Amino acid sequence: MSSLIRSMISTAKALGATGPYSQAVLVDKTVYISGQIEVEAAAKQALKNMGEILKAPGCDFTNVVKTTVLLADINDFNTVNDIYKQYFKSNFPARAAYQVAALPKGGRIEIEAVAVQGPFTTPLL
Repeated sequence: MSSLIRSMISTAKALGATGPYSQAVLVDKTVYISGQIEVEAAAKQALKNMGEILKAPGCDFTNVVKTTVLLADINDFNTVNDIYKQYFKSNFPARAAYQVAALPKGGRIEIEAVAVQGPFTTPLL
């Protein structure tokens, strides 16, 4: 059985890991991006950080296939959607969104993602 290559992704252009984890991990062609939190300018900064992490393995937001959005207040859901649409413009990734009791460092939002390297073809179904 051939082994898969696992690479740790790190960029100084996004918030560094604040604990024993990586900003992202690339396995084969799949990129697992750790949750991006931000205390100020929450959703925009979290997505900006995610964009910088995506660039490191040669990806962008079109490579994202799944996100999870954690909210300190579910009433921010529509506001987050408005910001989210500025980064994900078409062929939206699958997504889950939850209100949580608390986020690290007093954050209002945390967004994690799974991306796949390479170009996509989107057939009509």
